[in-house]
Amino acid sequence: MTMDNSCYHCGEPIADNTDFCVTILDEPRAMCCPGCESVAQTIVDSGLSSYYQYRTEKAERVDLVPEQLQSLIHYDNEQVQSEFVRNQDNVSEVTLSLDGVSCAACAWLIERQMNNHQGVVRIRVNTATHRALLAWDNTETKLSDLLNSIHKLGYKAAPFEADKQEESYYRAMKQYLYKLGIAGLATMQVMMLAVALYLEVFGNLEPEFKHYFRIVSLIFATPVLLYSALPFYTNAWRSLKARTLGMDVPVSIALIFAYIASLVATFTQSGEVFFESISMFTFFLLLGRFLEMRARRKAAAASANLLKLVPAMATLEDGTQIPVKTLNIGDRVRVLAGEHVPADGYVLDKAVYVDESMLTGESLHIKKNPTETVYAGTINGEQTFTLEVSCRKQESMIASIVRLQDEAQATKPKIAEIADIVARYFVAVILIISACTYLYWQHHQPEDAFWIMLAVLVATCPCALSLATPTAITCSTSRMGDLGILLRKSHAIETLCKINHVIVDKTGTLTEGKVSLAHTQTFGNWSTSQVLSIAASLEAHANHPIAAAFRPYLNNDVQVDAVENHIGLGLTGILDGQHCKIGSYAFAGNRHMPNQAHTIYLSVEEQVVATFTYSDPIRESSQRFIESLKQLGIKTTLLTGDNEINATPVAKELGIETLVSGVNPEGKLSYLHGLSDKDVTLMVGDGINDAPTLAGAHLSVAMGGGTDVAKSSADMVLLGDKLDKIIEARFLAIKTRKIIRENLAWSLGYNLLILPLAVCGLVAPYIAVVGMSASSIIVVTNSLRLLNKNGKPLHTYPHSNHSGGHRSRRVSLGR
Repeated sequence: MTMDNSCYHCGEPIADNTDFCVTILDEPRAMCCPGCESVAQTIVDSGLSSYYQYRTEKAERVDLVPEQLQSLIHYDNEQVQSEFVRNQDNVSEVTLSLDGVSCAACAWLIERQMNNHQGVVRIRVNTATHRALLAWDNTETKLSDLLNSIHKLGYKAAPFEADKQEESYYRAMKQYLYKLGIAGLATMQVMMLAVALYLEVFGNLEPEFKHYFRIVSLIFATPVLLYSALPFYTNAWRSLKARTLGMDVPVSIALIFAYIASLVATFTQSGEVFFESISMFTFFLLLGRFLEMRARRKAAAASANLLKLVPAMATLEDGTQIPVKTLNIGDRVRVLAGEHVPADGYVLDKAVYVDESMLTGESLHIKKNPTETVYAGTINGEQTFTLEVSCRKQESMIASIVRLQDEAQATKPKIAEIADIVARYFVAVILIISACTYLYWQHHQPEDAFWIMLAVLVATCPCALSLATPTAITCSTSRMGDLGILLRKSHAIETLCKINHVIVDKTGTLTEGKVSLAHTQTFGNWSTSQVLSIAASLEAHANHPIAAAFRPYLNNDVQVDAVENHIGLGLTGILDGQHCKIGSYAFAGNRHMPNQAHTIYLSVEEQVVATFTYSDPIRESSQRFIESLKQLGIKTTLLTGDNEINATPVAKELGIETLVSGVNPEGKLSYLHGLSDKDVTLMVGDGINDAPTLAGAHLSVAMGGGTDVAKSSADMVLLGDKLDKIIEARFLAIKTRKIIRENLAWSLGYNLLILPLAVCGLVAPYIAVVGMSASSIIVVTNSLRLLNKNGKPLHTYPHSNHSGGHRSRRVSLGR
């Protein structure tokens, strides 16, 4: 051991009778306390011993490891990662908060650089919410390496947490207010001096005093340029370092050139100075960014607020309170009346009523029977109950909603990608036009050439163009969440406007899917309990609403082996060497029996031993949904694997004219492919047999209570059971498309109008700044109209006419 009597880690004296030691760089090193020993060992175990080789001074005891190393160690720790990282095979995914992202060019830069990084599967950056979805191969790279790469680009990245995101937002707003305040004060002071000089308020003022006023203006303008305008230089430098052109490049050039020209004029006492323009530029630009940040915050807050509904602490059965993030699968939690549910899990002891409005948008409380699932963030009613945790916090329904919303907002529709490309190249065009403008006016009117060029640089910055689509998509996605609809694919809003043919499944979609057995008939020597036990053992291997009706009859003494699920037909298995079948008449029945409606057949050795008659009521919203589609002139088809006897009454009651029944998954997909090219299809389903059709339709909606396979194949997920929410979503999509077009028309129209005026010298620099800031604020504010819940309703439903004798009016919207 080294003989030095000071701690190798922090340099503090080592007390007598202590024996703390860590082997660093192949030598045992003495430590002064358990804290230093623990931190030093963590550094060594993390492969970061080179820290001790290259450090310039000892670590402090209050901050034992440099902040960067702490982040590396922290984020690569598996136990810490379990709070925010989702893993599937070797691919890990995390939602990141980003600081410093100001425009589409920033997002493009991060995506381009990180997609070239080894191990990165994908990254999508959302400029509206300042978040990114990052997926990487955890066998090829570490999260700390990826975060470090983003930091090297000049952006701060950390795993998204709602509370920390809010702290970061308020910290950024405070910094902007400081910069804005300094720029505002300086602008007022410099403008007073400038107006006095321009209007010759002081009459025949001596040249020495004019020079003195210029010096004072310089003193006021310098902090504005060096401090208040710093965000523009930072963003511009990031862009240039990455060999791209961001929105702040022309702004930074304009400010720096104006300051240098005024500085030279001040000390040479020749020419004009425009320190008031510099201060005013910065003030108006910062004001615009500040208002834009507040507007974006409103648009991005919806999903972050969902996470705040999950309480921080949970109460175990014995009364002990523990952090929710430490709950494990199988833990039992007591949920008091009126409390937010802390985790996804199963109700154990009694039937309770739960408010799920934050998920489905419906205010009525939902009854949850024992063994049924309740979700984190929902509100318990008036009965205290015991909950068994079924998944970790980051895998909960509410975490999945936030993740899906972030993914939908981060993926760009085609119109957004085009706008981003145009904005990126537009900056280069503006720089070229500005240079040409300067050369022209230098030849014809040299005293104004510089300021005309300045106006061109500032007035035409395409900030509004890059904000036109992302802000609208973000607001629309949040509003969809309020309706209980999750978007999974970027094209959903575009395609929803164009649909003209809706294809719906029957069981679990048009019907409630709450199947109950109404009657059991046995044949031969089989008893009712026997056939129910056999049927329950077979159906335990299926995930279909009908299978759920047999669960209460499961008997551990009756075990059917070698069960196979024949999708869309039924199930087969072996019981005591005998072949069993359960399913449709064609699958398990025989020719000697009549085919009955809503009946399941059980056969043993090809002989029917029982029939089970079931009931499945039609959803209350199905009638409104179908009638609304008729009003809109949208064709509707009932496409089901159920037989014609079961499907026909449902189609007649709902007024669906086209019925395709008795088809397997392949048949459903074949029907879809056989439709006309003019049909833009929307498929609504919930089962495994719907998955191929959901994936093959132009747009698909999976019911929230459906199978995971169906939801993973769909473009949208309907969390509740109100099918008419899809109609509202369509009207919202049409409104979103309209607002995107308005935003693009305004931003492009503004630039096309202001550019020739600025080139001709008809736009003063301060007017250019006001115009550029106003155009961005107008675009963001226009998008925020999508969040308005108190305005005109999205859609008024038609009056129901169950007799089928109503008159429908064909309305062409968005087609």
